[in-house]
Amino acid sequence: MSLPIRFDATLTRDFSRASTREWLETNGLGGWASSTVSGAHTRRYHGLLVVATQPPVGRMVLLSKLEETLILHGRVELGCNLFPGAVHPEGHRHLSSFSLDPFPTFTYAAREVTLRKKVAMIDGEHTAVVCYELMRAPGPVQLELRPFFAGRDYHHLMQANDEMCREAGFEEGVLRYRAYPGQPTVHIRVPGAHYRRSPDWHFNYQYPREEERGLDCSEDLFTCGVLHTNLEPGESLVVVISTDDPQGRDGIDLFEAERRRRTALSLPVPLVARPLSHQLALAADQFLVRRGSGLHTILAGYHWFTDWGRDTMIALPGICLVTGRYEEAKGIFRAFAAHISEGMIPNRFPDAGEAPEYNTVDATLWFFSALYRYVRYTGDYAFVEEELWEELQDIAAWHRRGTRFGIGVDEEDGLLWAGSDGVQLTWMDAKIGDWVVTPRQGKAVEINALWYNALRVIEHLAGKFGEEELEAEFGGEAERVAEQFARVFWNSAENCLFDVVDGERRDPSIRPNQILSLSLPFPLLSEGQGRQVFAAVDRHLFTPCGLRSLSPADPAYRSRYAGSTWDRDGAYHQGIVWGWLIGPFITALVRLHGEAGRERAEQIFAGFEAHLCEGGLGSVSEIFDAESPYVPRGCVAQAWSVAELLRAYYEDVLGEGPGE
Repeated sequence: MSLPIRFDATLTRDFSRASTREWLETNGLGGWASSTVSGAHTRRYHGLLVVATQPPVGRMVLLSKLEETLILHGRVELGCNLFPGAVHPEGHRHLSSFSLDPFPTFTYAAREVTLRKKVAMIDGEHTAVVCYELMRAPGPVQLELRPFFAGRDYHHLMQANDEMCREAGFEEGVLRYRAYPGQPTVHIRVPGAHYRRSPDWHFNYQYPREEERGLDCSEDLFTCGVLHTNLEPGESLVVVISTDDPQGRDGIDLFEAERRRRTALSLPVPLVARPLSHQLALAADQFLVRRGSGLHTILAGYHWFTDWGRDTMIALPGICLVTGRYEEAKGIFRAFAAHISEGMIPNRFPDAGEAPEYNTVDATLWFFSALYRYVRYTGDYAFVEEELWEELQDIAAWHRRGTRFGIGVDEEDGLLWAGSDGVQLTWMDAKIGDWVVTPRQGKAVEINALWYNALRVIEHLAGKFGEEELEAEFGGEAERVAEQFARVFWNSAENCLFDVVDGERRDPSIRPNQILSLSLPFPLLSEGQGRQVFAAVDRHLFTPCGLRSLSPADPAYRSRYAGSTWDRDGAYHQGIVWGWLIGPFITALVRLHGEAGRERAEQIFAGFEAHLCEGGLGSVSEIFDAESPYVPRGCVAQAWSVAELLRAYYEDVLGEGPGE
């Protein structure tokens, strides 16, 4: 049983509180339906039908809203919107409860009527299903449904214009509307409905989360008319909204098939046995999407990220391996391996489907770590030998002799150097114009921990494949890196590790990157040094939501993520807490402190239960402010935040992983 996420009228009828809780339904293609508990959109990314025209990218907000009005001895409007200085209608005042079961479920009680609404996205297609059940009424009730269309790229906002189509087709209960030539047509099937044409623009919808980000925050939406039908007490109505013609499709069948799919997700018993871990496993399903025929990828976060190589490889163990989705993991490795160039996997696939970008030093190294965990979970060495072994050796060769952006091995110590003016290559990658906020040019501590692990992975695989000379070669290189790592990075003044070393320059900033030297499959450092590094990270960086990206004692420390793009990006890696880092922290905690560490890790894990009810419902946010009350910020659902919390709980707290 998943974590119960339910709110009664004390929250649902409080507009300010209900508007900070966001629900999300996804379809495995990069599309979604999403809004807030109140029903008022607060972001440009909210919508009832957001589709990926080139899955999983090319996203468009086609249908923004479908607002309901009940007609029985007068009109009761259930919609909710924020306009300048006003909330209208105030449908949230009739919302008696909200829950995830696992679908977003709204129960409205007004006068003598109780109406329940559920929203679901259907996996594998751009289809949303909205189920209405008239639970209580003194007699027949007319239900009026008014669609509001945006017809835009998901990063932009719509303004009233004369080019948007004003006419919709309607036949046999199906409304068909296409906002502009070349866009997908939206089909809305309402069995037994009648349609009344009334084209009009509604102006100045306000999106406060965009205003907080210093962005434009006002939008106009278009409505073509109204659909209306009658409901008897106890009767249900299922509305199908799709880019495919839904004529002849049974909405109840679609809804129940999606419920069965989610129920049938094959999850390990230890995860199902605890509501919090079960909920995280269900959340993991939202990030796993298709990319091309038979291939998969992991979306970094909702609502605005696509699939990034770094995020994908960090998240893969928690999203795919812990949950037993091994075939999808293979599809991810194949998808990224198909785009290897000069020994690098892509940093990201752009929104509009352009050529991949390769400005990353760590994504390719995380590829090795994810692949090692894959073979440890599955024993499927044949897949690696047959499809990836040559590519892995080629990647190592490119890194040894040098590849893009100055990435290459320093022959003097075997450590990996990376850097190019104006290019951010590590995960601390915020950049505003030409300003790289956290420049880390040189030998970065986590990059060399990852490089050491890549060498150990090749050594391990060479041994499995009977290539003894290659095994000895890479084993020897790994030993050299380990020896030099401890010498080059040790900061004796703070008893921890330097963040970046570049010639004589040593960056003493206390950052969480050093924790990876303790948490990766092949840890570095002696036990004594490891305990000192962990203690420094614990003392300076630990919070209940993750690790700070910089010590509060540092003059550059920033504790709050808010304001303009300049303000936010300037704080992004300068103190702001990152949820995904709780995974490496828990792994290191348990490795170094055994049962006592496991007990503390259990408490840390349990502390996330409240968070799953405060931002992106049922999921884990990207980042948090660095001081109490640790307000969640950034993406409301972040793949590596969910994945690393789930992985660490499964492998380290429960001890269910395959071991190293």
